[in-house]
Amino acid sequence: MSLALVGGFLSYSIGGGLYSTRQEQVLAESERAVIEVQNTFSSSSVSNEVALQTLMNTIVPSIESTGTTNSRRVALLRSPGQPAVQVLQSPISADLETSIIPAELRAKVRVSTGKLLYQSVSIPVAGSVHPGIVVGAPVQIPLAGNYELYLVFDLNSEQQTLDFVQRTLVFGGLVLLLMIGAISFFVTDWLVRPVRLAAEVSEQLAEGALDRRLPERGEDILAVLARSFNKMAQSLQSQITQLASLSKMQQRFVSDVSHELRTPLTTIKLAGDMIFAGRETLSPPVKRSAELMHDQIERFETLLNDLLEISRYDAGAVTADLEMQDLNGVVGMAIAGIEPLAMSKGSEIRIDIPQGSVDAEMDSRRIERLLRNLLANAIEHGEGKPIHVAVGASESAVAVTVTDEGVGMSRTEVDRVFDRFWRADPARKRTTGGTGLGLAISLEDTHLHDGWLQVWAKPNEGASFRLTLPRRKGMVFTQSPLPLPPKKAKKRGDE
Repeated sequence: MSLALVGGFLSYSIGGGLYSTRQEQVLAESERAVIEVQNTFSSSSVSNEVALQTLMNTIVPSIESTGTTNSRRVALLRSPGQPAVQVLQSPISADLETSIIPAELRAKVRVSTGKLLYQSVSIPVAGSVHPGIVVGAPVQIPLAGNYELYLVFDLNSEQQTLDFVQRTLVFGGLVLLLMIGAISFFVTDWLVRPVRLAAEVSEQLAEGALDRRLPERGEDILAVLARSFNKMAQSLQSQITQLASLSKMQQRFVSDVSHELRTPLTTIKLAGDMIFAGRETLSPPVKRSAELMHDQIERFETLLNDLLEISRYDAGAVTADLEMQDLNGVVGMAIAGIEPLAMSKGSEIRIDIPQGSVDAEMDSRRIERLLRNLLANAIEHGEGKPIHVAVGASESAVAVTVTDEGVGMSRTEVDRVFDRFWRADPARKRTTGGTGLGLAISLEDTHLHDGWLQVWAKPNEGASFRLTLPRRKGMVFTQSPLPLPPKKAKKRGDE
């Protein structure tokens, strides 16, 4: 845009300058010609019509020959409205059409007091039109009366010069624009290339390629940026490597300890079961101790199984035993297994399941364990209020929601609910034990089935977990059949 404005301004300035210069030259020539013609007639001593006509006929060739260019034409026209003293023929240049002289200019010249008057006109020449200027002035001719002298100047050469200048400006502007574009492209590419490279390396670092670095060249600001970026990347690599090493050590420690505890636990469990089986023959205090020992051994065994299970997931040694199963049946088995706990806590389990079977390809043992874990959490945090279980299905997916109306969770707690060894309220009394691995294992079981395990919760309004699984292994789904949070289910048995 700026280049076009500059080009337009230059073209206008050059055109205006050419026209002004030529106009001054035309007026100067015209003024000399008018003075010369008037002096010629004033100084003549002709006294008859023939001599006067002869003198007038010499005017046009004389003025045409004294011009600086060959583009000047002349017309000496009698002013209309005069008494016929001497009616003489008006001399006119051979190739001049008097019709190009504007009538309004002639009217102004007739009443002029000798001042030069001019007007721009268009001159037809050989099928084309040239720009021109007509200059007129009154002339007094003895014995003949008032006449008007007109000089017509063709400005085609100036127009051609202006056209050439404009073409040159346009061509030069295009060349300059291309040069500016090329220079801008290379300069921008030179400036942006390091930033683009930094973005690419950042993406590669984010994807796990921790050894990627930026090239360091020179001492400019880009080199300083590259060095700072590389230092940051090196620091991140060191920290991530250290954390990964610690994580592997932790996983190895958990796995080793879990396996090492398996053998003594088996021995303790056998001894404890024998004591628990003969508790009726023991004194009341010893009997109570035997029951407590049996319960704690069962709890310890559950904790150890969780540790072993999460260790197998860490080692990548878990595979799903997939079979077509009725999800309604799996949900029923999970409820049956957890119902004694619900009754002890005073929580009623209400279900809403569709008629008929809801078949999906799944590892029923793991899904039942997952649902049992969700139900146990709902009962533990439901404060004795009803627990709602719903089952849904679509063409590509099946889903289960477990919803309680208990204490709920904050947004921060929801973000951490699947973290290992994390509890929403560690100080709170628990009746189901647990290490904080239950939901972490449930999430791993869900991923094993290529499914979703999602949670919704609000403080003092309850929480809802939604499990969504594909109908068959590898089947893609984009939406769960059940909403989250779900609608409350009907009480079991109510239809």
